[in-house]
Amino acid sequence: MLLNHIKKFVLVCFCLAECSSFAGAQNLPYVDSKLIHFGFSLGMNTMDFGVTPSLDSLGTNKNVYNAAVSTLKPGFSVGIVSDLRLNRYLNLRFTPTLHFGDRQLNYITGSSKDSVSFTSIPVSVPIYLKYSAERKDNYRPYVLWGAGAYIDLGRNKENKAMLQPIDFFTEFGVGCDIYFSFFKLCPELKFALGFNDMLDHKFEPSDPKNKFYTQAVSRLTSRMVTLTFNFE
Repeated sequence: MLLNHIKKFVLVCFCLAECSSFAGAQNLPYVDSKLIHFGFSLGMNTMDFGVTPSLDSLGTNKNVYNAAVSTLKPGFSVGIVSDLRLNRYLNLRFTPTLHFGDRQLNYITGSSKDSVSFTSIPVSVPIYLKYSAERKDNYRPYVLWGAGAYIDLGRNKENKAMLQPIDFFTEFGVGCDIYFSFFKLCPELKFALGFNDMLDHKFEPSDPKNKFYTQAVSRLTSRMVTLTFNFE
């Protein structure tokens, strides 16, 4: 349902910008000449894991658990945009963002299945290089690439397993500046890949029987897809 509303919103924005182009009006003709400008972003995200199972025989029954991510769940993102113009085509961007999301790992052995959920509230602090094409009427597509770190504020020590609080990642994406009379709207799709093993292998659960949730996974890396709407 939320995705359908976003599609309709994007379609309306493109139609409005197209109407301005047909009217012969180029909105904000000098906005890209500013040395520095600011804005904010709203969007949705989908958090995921790259899972490497240990395939060890665990517990008294010597079960081998295959761990995998269950159905992906949508989350919410809100951030601040800071943009520095380097030249006509390149911009340096700093966009600290707060994400809200949830991921679930399923543990399957034989016919039995168990799971553990990880609620995450990461604060990401990325820096990007944005390369823009030539402007065409009230549109200007671009690509961007960057890297950064995030700190997870949603760790729960009462969980069956624990994630590390800090991760480093690289991120790349595409977007398009849409120029209106008083602001730019920039729909942007980004893909983030984490570098660290996010599973805390030293974590001791309150119930020793829950150790297999950690022991069944050799490595756990973060992934995230984010669709944001930047207002600049």
